[in-house]
Amino acid sequence: MGVTQLKTASHSSEKDAPDVEQAVRAILADIEANGDDAARKYAERFDGYSGNLILTPDEIDAASASLDMQLKDDIRYAYDNVRNFAEAQKATIGDFEVELRPGLFAGQRAIPCNTAGCYVPGGRYAHIASALMTVTTAKVAGVSNIIACSPPQKGTGVHPAIIYTADLCGADRILAMGGVQGVAAMANGLFGLPKADILVGPGNQFVAEAKRILFGRVGIDMFAGPTDSLIIADGTADPEFVAWDLVGQAEHGYNSPVWLVTDDRALAEQVMARVPELIATLPELNARNATAAWRDYAEVFLCDDREDMAALSDRMAPEHLHVQAADRDWWLRRLTCYGSLFLGEETTVAFGDKASGTNHVLPTSGAARYTGGLSVHKYMKLVTWQRALPDAVVPLAEATARISRMEGMEGHARTADIRLEKYRKSA
Repeated sequence: MGVTQLKTASHSSEKDAPDVEQAVRAILADIEANGDDAARKYAERFDGYSGNLILTPDEIDAASASLDMQLKDDIRYAYDNVRNFAEAQKATIGDFEVELRPGLFAGQRAIPCNTAGCYVPGGRYAHIASALMTVTTAKVAGVSNIIACSPPQKGTGVHPAIIYTADLCGADRILAMGGVQGVAAMANGLFGLPKADILVGPGNQFVAEAKRILFGRVGIDMFAGPTDSLIIADGTADPEFVAWDLVGQAEHGYNSPVWLVTDDRALAEQVMARVPELIATLPELNARNATAAWRDYAEVFLCDDREDMAALSDRMAPEHLHVQAADRDWWLRRLTCYGSLFLGEETTVAFGDKASGTNHVLPTSGAARYTGGLSVHKYMKLVTWQRALPDAVVPLAEATARISRMEGMEGHARTADIRLEKYRKSA
């Protein structure tokens, strides 16, 4: 592979991840042992909030009324796209029955989980889009009970736009609680909520660790680290678009990697010069995050040709992959490891993050090598069933008994033997 690294990262998001396991385990254990009171204690300590925890219909209505109509229209536009895409996803799976041999039938059922806990971040930024992505897909999947959980701001509560969005998308309850305590409240069924079968949604390192620890007791969407993005660009790309798209993703956080893979040195040099200039135009918090992410985590690679570019991208398996290069159909066919793919300058990762319809809860830290992002499928269990007519029993029982005895599992063999004895006689 012909690859030259033009910018090297001095930090790694995996190596630099803080060790929060001990603290998270202590909080989870306290809440499991002491229930509502412990969760409320942590809400007051970490969120600075002592208000109502399960929002009432009046509070939801008040939040909706406080929002500008244009914002509500924009949220509805994005909601329609996310819902329509989720419905199309759901149509790709379903129940079936197949006759494997004469008289031997097996089948599949797609059954939604009963209760989903959807975590919606609300710390540095009000993540309206996370409510869209998590709650809408759960509703389309057919989940019976949907809990939206979001951290309240001190003295004001959950951001009104998050409340409005969660309600619009179909949340049955909205919990004003953040962090580990919010995740634990959903997992343990506190405050009169049903226990969650699955926990989904992005969050900080404490939320991610709480989900990791709880996995097994409950399902989760995925183990998530800092968001990451990779752009593939050739000589046809507009350096200004490439630079802004890198900056737009770097503002997520100080440890959010962004990568540029190109076969054009001039483009790479233009982008590397332009990115710091663009970051300087952002608001202070955004600029601080993007500056650190670009300085410490960003990398730029110069490849010999497009096959090298594609191979490198597949090896890195980015969460977001944006191709700004000629022959887009070739890239669509060739690339195999990514959370979500954006083809051409006409689209951008922000479209997928906010409004275009595909889900933005995606695998990070190379996990796109083996999994996709959040979808209706994550909320559904593909279970199997079988039945057999009498004529199918004899050959099935004979094979089962012989395999069982070869394995040394005599009890299994005898469950086949008794059926063999009965149905061989009646055959």
